Amino acid sequence: MKICFNQATTLQNSNLEKDLELCEKYGYNLIEIRLDKLRDYLNTHSIKELSDFFRTSRIKPFAFNALEFVTFRSERDYEGIKRDLQFLCEVGEEINCRKIVVVPSFDVGDYTKKHIKEESVRVLNDLAETAEKYGSELAFEFVGYPNCSVNTFGQAYDIVKEVDRDNVGLVLDCFHFYAMNSRIEDLRKADAGKIFIFHIDDAEDLPAGALRDHHRLWPGDGAIDLDLILKTLKEIGYNEMVSVELFRPEYWKWNAEETVKTGRTKTEEVVGRYFEIG
Repeated sequence: MKICFNQATTLQNSNLEKDLELCEKYGYNLIEIRLDKLRDYLNTHSIKELSDFFRTSRIKPFAFNALEFVTFRSERDYEGIKRDLQFLCEVGEEINCRKIVVVPSFDVGDYTKKHIKEESVRVLNDLAETAEKYGSELAFEFVGYPNCSVNTFGQAYDIVKEVDRDNVGLVLDCFHFYAMNSRIEDLRKADAGKIFIFHIDDAEDLPAGALRDHHRLWPGDGAIDLDLILKTLKEIGYNEMVSVELFRPEYWKWNAEETVKTGRTKTEEVVGRYFEIG
């Protein structure tokens, strides 16, 4: 299992250049690059510089994170999403980063689950056609908030199965899986090949529907049964990557090096009980 770093974990105390340096130092295999941090980096650096770094470094780019709120958008807003998608696909070609996280919309009103599924399938098919031209893949990420239109693993997996494209899969995030009581039975029945990205994190012990990103904790420090999730992933044959992703403001106040180092240590401690790291 390769260990990946998601830049949300150092959202307010680092940048792309520093994250790359620290992740290389502490032995991460992969990085998920945030769209906002990529744009900041390109204000003072070139894509070629980024490509040159990855060509000579241990750490490699794995995914871009994220195209947000892609469903139920106005024509104008959706065109902006398509432009961002093309930008990420073009950068991805240059640095060999082929996965892009896409997130469904929140607060969509009184649409039924059927309508939400139809809209999600339509948008994913449309975005996937563009991504396919560049050899890119889309990872659909459900969000475990009551007001997110797609908020459980089972609902997201059903949408991805309906899309039925090789370049469309999903993100399994432990926090979001726990936050709205996703069913472990649904994960047991899933095709491991459709899990494009695996996010690991933990959470405070709050009721379903009450958790928000600031309640995330380091893996192993909270209430999520990570052992059950990891054991189930092993049973279904998943063994690609695990990305530590936290949005906890407390951790953003740390020195970035301490954050990156702790993320590696905590992730390896938990995941190493079930998977060989490296």
